[in-house]
Amino acid sequence: MDLLIPDSGLLFWMGLVFLVVLFILWKWGFPVIVNMTNERKAFIDESLRKAHEANERLANIQREGESILQEAREKQAQILKEATETRDAIVEKAQGKAREEGARLLSEAKAEIEAEKQNAIRDIRAQVAELSVLIAEKVVRENLSDDKKQMDLINRLLDEVTGDRKNVN
Repeated sequence: MDLLIPDSGLLFWMGLVFLVVLFILWKWGFPVIVNMTNERKAFIDESLRKAHEANERLANIQREGESILQEAREKQAQILKEATETRDAIVEKAQGKAREEGARLLSEAKAEIEAEKQNAIRDIRAQVAELSVLIAEKVVRENLSDDKKQMDLINRLLDEVTGDRKNVN
């Protein structure tokens, strides 16, 4: 039975050693262990806080990125709209110039055609007058080839002139 029940002296020394070790651990061991545990807890808390801040910053950066992307899309749309308006204005201006140039060329062509027409009419009148004079000259020569025909023509013309005067009065 000695094996199961220790001697009272042994119990005393074991109790005393236990109390000394407990005192030493209490005085120097536990504070170090508690301090290390507190430091580890503080480090973990700080890491969690930093991770949370990093997540918040990442979320802010994502929101800013989306905002910047949206602004870029809006600017792109605005630039495309302005480019379209500029293109339309340039096309309209070019069409206006083309219309003006076409109208100017048309009016110049009409004026040139009118001038050519007047020149042609003048030439035709001159040719008709020249032909009329030539024909009249030949007719008069033929009609006035003898004295009797000349006298008949003079009398007839006088009758026409005096007849015209009577009708006028």
